[in-house]
Amino acid sequence: MTAQMRPAMAVCPGCVAASTEAVETAPTEAVETAPTEARLALSLPTIHCQACISKVERGLNDHPGIHSARVNLTLKRALIEADPEVRADDLIPVLADLGFEAHELDLATLAATQSDRAGRDLLMRLAVAGFASMNVMLLSVSVWSGASDATRDMFHWISAAIAFPAVIFAGKPFFTNAWSALRVGRLNMDVPIVLALVLALVTSLWETSLSGDHAYFDAALTLTFLLLAGRYLDYRTRAVARSAAEELAALEVPRAIRMEDDTEVEVPVADLAYGDLILVRPGGRMPVDGVIATGESELDRSLLTGETLPVFAAPGTQVSAGEVNLTGPLVVRAEAVGEDTSLHRMADLVAIAESGRSRYTSLADSAAKLYAPGVHILSALAFVGWYLYTFDLRMALNIAAAVLIITCPCALGLAVPAVTTAASGRLFKKGMLIKHSTALERLAGVDTVVFDKTGTLTTGTPQLENLEVFTRAELEIALALAEGSSHPLSRALTAAARTAGIAPADVTDLQERPGFGTQGQYMGRTVRLGRAAWLGADQGSQTAAWLDTGEGAAPRGFLFHDALRPGAAEAVAQLHAAGKEVLLISGDTTAAVEDLAQRLGIQKWLAEALPEDKAERIQSLSDRGHKVLMVGDGLNDTAALTAAHVSISPASALDAARVASDIVLLGQDLEPIAEACVVASKATKRIRENFRIATLYNVIAVPLAIAGFATPLIAALAMSSSSITVSLNALRLK
Repeated sequence: MTAQMRPAMAVCPGCVAASTEAVETAPTEAVETAPTEARLALSLPTIHCQACISKVERGLNDHPGIHSARVNLTLKRALIEADPEVRADDLIPVLADLGFEAHELDLATLAATQSDRAGRDLLMRLAVAGFASMNVMLLSVSVWSGASDATRDMFHWISAAIAFPAVIFAGKPFFTNAWSALRVGRLNMDVPIVLALVLALVTSLWETSLSGDHAYFDAALTLTFLLLAGRYLDYRTRAVARSAAEELAALEVPRAIRMEDDTEVEVPVADLAYGDLILVRPGGRMPVDGVIATGESELDRSLLTGETLPVFAAPGTQVSAGEVNLTGPLVVRAEAVGEDTSLHRMADLVAIAESGRSRYTSLADSAAKLYAPGVHILSALAFVGWYLYTFDLRMALNIAAAVLIITCPCALGLAVPAVTTAASGRLFKKGMLIKHSTALERLAGVDTVVFDKTGTLTTGTPQLENLEVFTRAELEIALALAEGSSHPLSRALTAAARTAGIAPADVTDLQERPGFGTQGQYMGRTVRLGRAAWLGADQGSQTAAWLDTGEGAAPRGFLFHDALRPGAAEAVAQLHAAGKEVLLISGDTTAAVEDLAQRLGIQKWLAEALPEDKAERIQSLSDRGHKVLMVGDGLNDTAALTAAHVSISPASALDAARVASDIVLLGQDLEPIAEACVVASKATKRIRENFRIATLYNVIAVPLAIAGFATPLIAALAMSSSSITVSLNALRLK
């Protein structure tokens, strides 16, 4: 993990001189300064509120060696500054005791402290344009009120001194984007914007030098301000874009323990090679793909495959990078490292899917393809027509500039972000965060919805369902055994028994048998809680943990089920009622997936699906013309989330899944998903209405400009009225 030095304190010049002299007279000696602080990053996928933040920060700050701990709720991430000897492995159990799942993130891979520079940059340019526009508008009002001759010229020169540097600085995003488009021989919405700004400034400067009546400095600045406002609204409707592939890479284990002649040596994962023997302790994640050489345990594959229950692991069992070792130490022989691991291949799948999604053309870009050339043609025709009619270059250029200013896409620039901002605000109140600028447009066209199972339609945690069939004595024994294990079923049994007021029996010699269960001694007999095969019971099709009280009776099973998320049934029913096809695709077992599909009334389902199977199924649906909404939460869903036309992940999802998705569901309730589809359809309708308003504005204003009646006052009123109209129409969504 990257360690950083604390910044040195500033000192006076005299102290520096004294220090230098002392160094020159002292014997030369090489001094190596040890790092004074380590920086760690932990992913916290289950935090969801301010109380969670306080609890995590308090728990971490109370841990020895921690200097500071800060939690970011949006990113669901904790950044920790600590003594160099503090490791993430020391902190993960601390958070587990507090009730929070945690995963280490590699700061060398992930720019976890990256600041929101783009947003601040846009806001700064918007402020400069607004301030300059107000000052120039005050001067223009004096001109419009009758100032003439030397007074008018002075006001115009002052306006020019303000407008030129302000437009050059504030309009940089438009200049950059326009140049990028022109370099590859295409047009975008920024090209007519830049042309209008340049012509407005140049012709106004020319008019000022000739003591002309009209100058468009105020229009150029107002145009810049309104367009930057639209650009900033557009930016704020989505989170800072981060690559899902990068998040996946950051989840890879940064260090591993390699066995060298029975000695444990901690090395960077990059130093591992094929055939290395790697020790993975309980609670650790697999750093490589490989096969278990020694040890028995259980593996949590839920984030990778969607399997609800841990799987038994013994010598010869294949393991994949990212799986979590639960109960016993394992020695794994590496068979795939680095870029060859399954986790890295999953990241590649996501990167490929991201490139496919980038081909989507937004409504604004589609409008720009028609609008930009149309504006240029109109302006050119106005220039040529007036020049041939009057042979007055100055008049022809002024009218061409007026046409460009009048037709410059202020309303179009606000049409999409104004609606998106209003719709995003409405959905945010319902618990949904819109991340991507075109997510609502894409959601409006959805006709097929694909759900993941574990952690999405269900909570992903087992719940005991038959506590009442056991005697109190049996429950006391079971509770004592369950408290000696970290297995998910044991934790669920413990929670249910404690809630029922059960106290543990006095079980002694408690031992956990990795991969099998827990056993102990009670009143002179051996009692056991664990897998059906270990106790000689018939497992059956339902998830169960078996209890043997050592009295000769057949083992009895505690039955568990994966509880539905709140609103899951309502969301599926409402989507069906809206005419959308609903599918369930999961990596869980066939029995578990079939049971859930029947409970929710989902006719089409697919079980035991690998990550590539999910992505391929969604791609197949897309190839047949379906617009797919994918809802998922695990690493195994990231490729599918990115391949879908639009995607949603719960806030409890791992970072990689949330980054791959377009919309984040902030609460536990799934019911807002159906409403989001309705709001998206209304938002798209408002966007199209705004385009029609902008078109109507141009139909009225362009003839005035071509006829030579577009004075700076008319241009300012026209631009402002169209922008206000578009914004008010967008607010109807609220």
